[in-house]
Amino acid sequence: MTADYADQLKSLDATMRNIESVLDINRLRRDKEQLEQEASAPDLWDDQAKAQDVTSRLSYVNGEIGRLERLRGRLDDAEVLLELAQAEGDAGSLAEVGTELTSLAKAIEELEVRTLLSGEYDSREALVAIRAGAGGVDAADFAEMLLRMYLRWAERHGYPTEVYDTSYAEEAGLKSATFAVKVPYAYGTLSVESGTHRLVRISPFDNQGRRQTSFAGVEVLPVVEQTDHIDIPEGEMRVDVFRSSGPGGQSVNTTDSAVRITHLPTGIVVSCQNEKSQLQNKASALRVLQARLLERKRQEEKAKMDGLKTDAAGSWGDQMRSYVLHPYQMVKDLRTEFETGNPTAVFDGEIDSFVEAGIRWRKQRQLETA
Repeated sequence: MTADYADQLKSLDATMRNIESVLDINRLRRDKEQLEQEASAPDLWDDQAKAQDVTSRLSYVNGEIGRLERLRGRLDDAEVLLELAQAEGDAGSLAEVGTELTSLAKAIEELEVRTLLSGEYDSREALVAIRAGAGGVDAADFAEMLLRMYLRWAERHGYPTEVYDTSYAEEAGLKSATFAVKVPYAYGTLSVESGTHRLVRISPFDNQGRRQTSFAGVEVLPVVEQTDHIDIPEGEMRVDVFRSSGPGGQSVNTTDSAVRITHLPTGIVVSCQNEKSQLQNKASALRVLQARLLERKRQEEKAKMDGLKTDAAGSWGDQMRSYVLHPYQMVKDLRTEFETGNPTAVFDGEIDSFVEAGIRWRKQRQLETA
């Protein structure tokens, strides 16, 4: 048993060294030093957008360094504890080593997934759009459940989010919602969530208690950066303003501050109503429009390379995940075959295992088609 533990420690140490190399912990420490200097500047908050960007990146870098250092410390401690247990013949300490190695293996495996995010836009922040599909009021309710699921996931990780737009359905739920996850690698992480999600349950909106199948679509886009050169001439946009509204059409704003932008050449429509200022809403809507146009450009370029008219892989298939609440309880990813019998936990934001399985599945597909 002692030899097995020593072998496990050696293997985990090798994996950890590879992760530290790929994530470049020395670069992260340099970034931290630079960001701390920027954060300490007395005029930092003169530009609120820049200040929020600096503090957000500093928080992320601190989190990454802390996670790497904690795991490295635990590995070193486990090695010392194993040596002591061997020297003293302490069965209790040996059992403690075994428990810690199991926990470490899981934590290191989760961190290793980050090393698989090497796509062109994977390091970007993410814009996530959710739309109710077929299924009437149940689909709208499902869309709202998915919005809460992703926001809870971000909250669990301490990732800042901003909801740009929510379009409420008449009876219950949402027609659509758009929000941002403002942390590096949010796009690479969440992009595997793109596709059609399916819910099967006894409808709470059906007086006869019949089973209902409903659908919702999830779209994940990388946030546009200045280097992307997505310029949109004013003449190609129609900007409409309207009053923000909440559930049931009740006004939640007494001014026409919500903004809707229509991109005339493509027909893409985006809106934002989370700010009281019309200018702020217009700026946010413009960022969403730029992200959609960047994704459209990326898909067109990929289609040309593949000799296809559309990128079929962009939606990860018609149905990528099923959430079944009746006649049994199960959430299953149809691409990776990963599943769990605890839908309640999933809808409360516990989706890391699905995301990790999706990232590994995508990487394997890329290797197979390379």
